[in-house]
Amino acid sequence: MIEPPPSARCPICEAVLTAESHPFRPFCSKRCKLLDLSHWLSEDYRVPGEPLGDGGAPARDDAEEDA
Repeated sequence: MIEPPPSARCPICEAVLTAESHPFRPFCSKRCKLLDLSHWLSEDYRVPGEPLGDGGAPARDDAEEDA
């Protein structure tokens, strides 16, 4: 079995994390966790790929059946 590294870095502020049971892991604090969430919500971070459209969900081919 491969052992995890003994320490990691917070992806926001790069503080060193050493305890595996850290409550906000992989972040060092609630503040960094919320900052990361705000980046996702403001679309500063994006998953690569084709846009889904206006509704945010893929278009259904059987939409005519619902009418």
